[in-house]
Amino acid sequence: MTGNGIAARFFVACIKASPEGVICRSGMGDDFSDSALVLLGHGSTLNVDSASPTYQHTDALRDRNIFAQVEEAFWKLEPCVSAVLRGVFARRVFVVPLFISKGYFTEEVLPRELGFAQREDGSFETIRNENGQTIHYCGPISTHDSMTGALIARAKGIVEAHPFPSLPRAENTTLFIAGHGASNNENSRKAIEDQADRIRANGEYAGVHAVFMEEEPRVEACYELAETKNIVMVPFFISDGLHSFEDIPVMLGETEKRVRERMANGQPTWVNPTERRAKRLWYSASIGTEPFIAEVILERVREAAGGDQTIW
Repeated sequence: MTGNGIAARFFVACIKASPEGVICRSGMGDDFSDSALVLLGHGSTLNVDSASPTYQHTDALRDRNIFAQVEEAFWKLEPCVSAVLRGVFARRVFVVPLFISKGYFTEEVLPRELGFAQREDGSFETIRNENGQTIHYCGPISTHDSMTGALIARAKGIVEAHPFPSLPRAENTTLFIAGHGASNNENSRKAIEDQADRIRANGEYAGVHAVFMEEEPRVEACYELAETKNIVMVPFFISDGLHSFEDIPVMLGETEKRVRERMANGQPTWVNPTERRAKRLWYSASIGTEPFIAEVILERVREAAGGDQTIW
């Protein structure tokens, strides 16, 4: 089974990473036939692919017929966040932000735009009742334990798709999770480091590291940090854009000219695998397009339905 086939072949959701492995549970007992699901994306007028993951997961979950209604909305695109609930009529509504870290947008902007009440300490309620509806505001996908399953699926999927010269074993491979990193948003770094810690505890890979574009350790440090010849790097972004398509491949040693030529020709900007500095490196698409993300979304909904929204 390929990494990208996990979500499609088995209807399971990874809920915990432990030294014993990734623990999964079946989703066959879910009953959200009276409920609506709303996925919130950031969107961008400058990046035509920015909305693609939101549409991808909306379509995938709509096709499963788990919910009475599945809709999407965006901060920077139409349909907009502030208006999306007007077209949702189910008794229960679950709103899940497809954002890579919790922070200003997920904790302030989005709940305010959706009409959730603000508490005295400045935080927002996560449940509101209005006109016979109960609306649940769920945590962002990136901070959930089950993102571990999505990262492993993406890492295995890119290697299985390009097994040259042969398929490397995980115990002979070092996994890197690459993020932006920003001194003004410590949550951005923490979400990546937490996922790296969970996968490292799982013991499947020879090594697991978080690397960053604008903080230490830098993306290009992967060659020194890896004690194995084989390296797999997964960018921790929702959508593929300038950072994942252009900036990171250049940091890994590809020339800007070659990267731009490939982009202009509609080709991948990194050839898998590529030999650099005595290492063999596979580089995947952004985590946000991994099919297993649909399972992470369902886990956030299950938490809200069960009344457990304290961990995010």
